[in-house]
Amino acid sequence: MQAFRKAVEAGDLDAAVALLAEDVVFTSPAVFKPYTGKPVTGAILRAVAEVFEDFRYVREINDAGGRDHALVFTARVGDREVHGCDFIHLGEDGLIDELTVMVRPLSGAQALAAAMGAQFERIARKAREHTA
Repeated sequence: MQAFRKAVEAGDLDAAVALLAEDVVFTSPAVFKPYTGKPVTGAILRAVAEVFEDFRYVREINDAGGRDHALVFTARVGDREVHGCDFIHLGEDGLIDELTVMVRPLSGAQALAAAMGAQFERIARKAREHTA
């Protein structure tokens, strides 16, 4: 999904969040239960943008129908290199209704989970601010 990729690569998180459906489902690589809703997903995207260093997309895979996309990325979390993929599904309206992130290796996923966990209260507060 070119618009999402360009927004993330440019660091324009407002533009990335604008591409999310109100009822988007975000599946984290570190938490079992998915998060639902634009406010919490937007807060998570903003937080992860601060946690990841040297983030870059290295490949994009799109289905012929144009609704399913995979954006392969590399980044660092502290001293850990992370390889991952954003799996994106677009709803009928063209907005992102599902966003699933997977990362490897395990040590990178653990570093990401720890760094994001340290920001959980701030993420929850930001999500509440955007729903009020």
